Amino acid sequence: MCAKTLDTKDITYENLLQGNKDWVKDTIDSDPTFFDKLSEGQSPPVLWIGCSDSRVPANQITNTKPGDIFVHRNIANVVVHTDMNLLSVLDYSVNVLKVKHVIVCGHYGCGGVKAALGNKQVGIIDNWLRNIRDVYRTHEREMATIKDPDQRFDRLVELNAIEGAANVTNTSIVQSAWANGQELAVHAWVYSLKTGIIKDLKVTCTCLDDVAPAFKVG
Repeated sequence: MCAKTLDTKDITYENLLQGNKDWVKDTIDSDPTFFDKLSEGQSPPVLWIGCSDSRVPANQITNTKPGDIFVHRNIANVVVHTDMNLLSVLDYSVNVLKVKHVIVCGHYGCGGVKAALGNKQVGIIDNWLRNIRDVYRTHEREMATIKDPDQRFDRLVELNAIEGAANVTNTSIVQSAWANGQELAVHAWVYSLKTGIIKDLKVTCTCLDDVAPAFKVG
């Protein structure tokens, strides 16, 4: 029998450790070789670039296991070329792990995107949110046609994921992989907290022909 999951309000430091022990026991009961196989190495087919929001765990919402998805998360799933952390993850994923898919996944109701829509000063994060405001500025004509504020919010979430995927394809890392014949696809998704369903934004890039001429390298 699986251990009972605690309500969020009941979580303490101590029962996090106990929860780990319970999870290990349940896992071994289900598959005695699970940790032996897991410790042998990883070869995930997917890199997930998502939001740090605690309600959007990549493995749970895609019904996958530990070892299936390599994950990078930051506030509002922003992809920018000055983020050495993200670029290092991308480089390792593409050139060492040889992932077949890179997914930039936003989520409706994203607090970072909502903050970027407003003018209130939040703190040091304002500098990070400027990247999302740049997305708004790039698509300002479309955004101006959306009168309903909730729909405008949702659309900026989508556009932020789309621009993030485009920024992934614009890296020399991905373009070099394609130039060398590596199988790699870049996608943009959005997850709904209200329904649990992932929306494929139908933005998939698979080769150098999908890169805008201004960003082609090499």
